[in-house]
Amino acid sequence: MIKHYYHPMSRAVTTDWMLKELGAEHEQIEIDYMSGENAQPAYRAVNPMGKIPALVDGDVVVTEAAAICAYLADRFPEKQMAPPADSVERGRYYRYLFFPGTTLEPMFSLQNVDLGELTPQSAGWGDLERCLATVEDMTPERDWAMGDQFTAADVVFGGTLDFAVQFGWLPDASAKVTAYVKRIKARPAYRSSHDESWHQIPGG
Repeated sequence: MIKHYYHPMSRAVTTDWMLKELGAEHEQIEIDYMSGENAQPAYRAVNPMGKIPALVDGDVVVTEAAAICAYLADRFPEKQMAPPADSVERGRYYRYLFFPGTTLEPMFSLQNVDLGELTPQSAGWGDLERCLATVEDMTPERDWAMGDQFTAADVVFGGTLDFAVQFGWLPDASAKVTAYVKRIKARPAYRSSHDESWHQIPGG
């Protein structure tokens, strides 16, 4: 059965709504972040960021509200909560899914909250320590993010790590991260799409 890690005063309200729209049978597991339950090892094993929501569907673990909604829409195609994968509407659909979290919400946070009061919890992004722990957890030991096959996940995730290393945001990148970025840089398409100055950092 699907497990939904939830708190009513969190972004899990969105994924709870999605589950109810689908009528999807699931187990609702409330995580009391007010008492720090989300920082405990049991929950960090589900989501190293300690953020809520998270969804576990058998061996599948999905975090981030938009990603959970996208997963669930594809998990229950008969509910028609997403355009077909080969539909011309798919691109516009993805824009609606990811624009709010990547662009709109950060803008609202910075616009409307005193920066001195802005916290990782209220803004939706994690502190440096949790982000770096999650990067380490997500970075593959070998090959690519999804296994043997290079995918768009490597273009986005690997490309972000490459950018972070290039601009000194990850000055102490681990050997695992450095090796992954080096594999990214070795790809012919990377080398043809990036200026020569990108090729050499790190070890490219």
